[in-house]
Amino acid sequence: METKNAITSLAALAHDSRLAVFRLLVQAGPEGLAASKISEALEIPPSSLSFHLKELSHAGLLTGTQDGRYIHYAANYDAMNGLIAFLTENCCGGNPCTPVCTPVCDDTKTATR
Repeated sequence: METKNAITSLAALAHDSRLAVFRLLVQAGPEGLAASKISEALEIPPSSLSFHLKELSHAGLLTGTQDGRYIHYAANYDAMNGLIAFLTENCCGGNPCTPVCTPVCDDTKTATR
């Protein structure tokens, strides 16, 4: 990941609502959630949520998939792992501290850690 991309990602996450949206979508797993479900879960008005989703999408942290008249948003795990790798690149004298995680979800669509 380039420094410019990392700055864009960190700037997008540097807001309490956007960070809450991103964390919710990480927990939701690869299937993601409809914008209406995100709005309900976090009690963010749809007009405000639209702005936050746009900022996270612009940073490459979310993907949006049209499903009829709804858009399902999901965390972009590759971008998340890229940001984590960028931030920890020189950790421990340049040696990897831990492997980068990948999402593992069970049949009930609950993310495990």
